[in-house]
Amino acid sequence: MSKRAAAFLAARGIHYGWLVIGITFLTMLATAGAMGSAGVLIRPLSAEFGWTTEQISTAMAIRLVLFGLLGPFAAVLMNQFGIRAVVATAAGLISLGILCSLFMTQLWQLMLFWGLFIGIGTGLTALVLGATVATRWFEARRGLVVGLMTVSNATGQLIFLPILASLTEHYGWRTALSVMVVILSAALVLMLTFMRNYPADVGLAPFGGKAIEPPPARAASFGEMLMTPLVVLRGAIGKPVFWALFFSFFVCGLSTNGLVQTHWISICGDFGILPVAAAGLLATIGIFDFIGTLGAGWLSDRFDNRWLLFWFYGLRGLSLIALSMSGFDYVTLSLFAVFYGLDWVATVPPTVKLTVANFGRDKANIVFGWVFAAHQLGAATATFGAGYIRTDYETFMPAVYIAGFACLIAAVVVLGINRGRKPGALSQQPA
Repeated sequence: MSKRAAAFLAARGIHYGWLVIGITFLTMLATAGAMGSAGVLIRPLSAEFGWTTEQISTAMAIRLVLFGLLGPFAAVLMNQFGIRAVVATAAGLISLGILCSLFMTQLWQLMLFWGLFIGIGTGLTALVLGATVATRWFEARRGLVVGLMTVSNATGQLIFLPILASLTEHYGWRTALSVMVVILSAALVLMLTFMRNYPADVGLAPFGGKAIEPPPARAASFGEMLMTPLVVLRGAIGKPVFWALFFSFFVCGLSTNGLVQTHWISICGDFGILPVAAAGLLATIGIFDFIGTLGAGWLSDRFDNRWLLFWFYGLRGLSLIALSMSGFDYVTLSLFAVFYGLDWVATVPPTVKLTVANFGRDKANIVFGWVFAAHQLGAATATFGAGYIRTDYETFMPAVYIAGFACLIAAVVVLGINRGRKPGALSQQPA
């Protein structure tokens, strides 16, 4: 069916890679929605089981750590077993974790189902999936495609929240999570039907490329496969550029997924804002994130990515500091949602481009997997840290303030990153 679809699209001047990107977008949207659904669980779980914000946040932090640490290994697994097999396994784990959580009664079950099962499942379909597909299928427009993949991951975590919050309020959190399982199943059917691992599988060169590139050789053994991310990491950690990317992406996760995505509804609840209204503000962030991240992808193909990151981190930090000093009135929150949304994950396309420029296409997805691990370690730090601060001090504001200043530090650090090879040199790298 994929070859027929490729021929059908080619006859109309459309590269099959765009269909692959569309399916990947929908798949990442669904898995990101499952990831972001944790934001609506904290208050209902606390009310039903009596668990504290700190206890629930611990399970969510475990999920974020696994979500990040599996990135480098997900890239290798995709190289070894193919994208379809890895995504099918991930969707199965996420669905299993959600379904089992519908019947949980103990805190350790929350740790197992949401910390372990969903953490592993979402980790296999994180931003590394989008970066891998973009690198394999596109020579030209890669920055734009990475921006589109980033949008699917970030927006999916935000756009489903109002829907899930409304379902939770009217029908309960179990019904809301059941809807996510249905959406995941639909995305998986499309992935299994049309996804192919490489353009060569349907007799094509990458979009913008001239030659059909054969798939790279697989690892000779399972042990060699598992060691590949560690070998790549050993080579990367000796370069200062890796640590600059690692630190800046740690701060990126600290100031987005871990703080705002996980705790936003609770933060707003402290100021008397209802969950559905708070989730609506997150949806607004998601809408403007769509615009901002696509714009960042377009800009990353045309301007110095270091300066883009400087402005993205700097402006995000200032917006968080301003939020921590505000009174959470409607006008302030609306302005914050627009401004912060434009910058939500605009940092990803420039970071991917700098990773490819400094480490080459053959290692870029694995190196970016380790950089993305830093993102999720930062998110886990903020998830647990903000929950701890809220439990002890009965306010989230110190956590918001800390995240804002961390962004300002990251803005300075990224200016020291090497621009790397020129794009012309990159095209000579093996796929």
